Amino acid sequence: MVQKNRCRGASLWLVLLLATLVWAADTQAASSKEIDIKVDAALDRFRNEVPGGSRFLQNANGVLVFPSVIKAGFGIGGEYGEGALRIGGRTVDYYSTAAASIGFQAGAQSKTIVLVFLDSAALKGFRASSGWKAGVDGSVAVVKWGVGEDINTVDIEDPIVGFVFSNKGLMFNLTIEGSKFSKLKK
Repeated sequence: MVQKNRCRGASLWLVLLLATLVWAADTQAASSKEIDIKVDAALDRFRNEVPGGSRFLQNANGVLVFPSVIKAGFGIGGEYGEGALRIGGRTVDYYSTAAASIGFQAGAQSKTIVLVFLDSAALKGFRASSGWKAGVDGSVAVVKWGVGEDINTVDIEDPIVGFVFSNKGLMFNLTIEGSKFSKLKK
């Protein structure tokens, strides 16, 4: 009985947290111009912090950029961010990302996510979906390489490659599995 009440309490907190995140995101939703400015800055950071990043992006079929994904929680957490899909250097669509988690966590943090589509079929499948979930609808490989190594010298065979940045720089060994990406109307 006690366990059942704890599960209900945790579920209630999760629903309240997610409702708050959705409400906050809706009231704080950025305009398309604001998103594009932040995406430009995030891509400049990518080019500056990832050796060979500029050339790597030129070979991409598309790039999905979330300049600021906010994660907050206390035991139960959630995250939300808005970004843009760029093809040929131009924004073609706007997306949101959201995820929920349960476990040891307290506080809030911000991160930048850059997903690079190296395969045209993967990009086409992503764009055709009504709500694409990483790890379910497609796999995203977070690339690892040595310090000073050019990203273009890494043998990447995955159709979608992810990069995650914190305020301190590029973060390794992170996953975005379970994150849901949905198209926004801007």
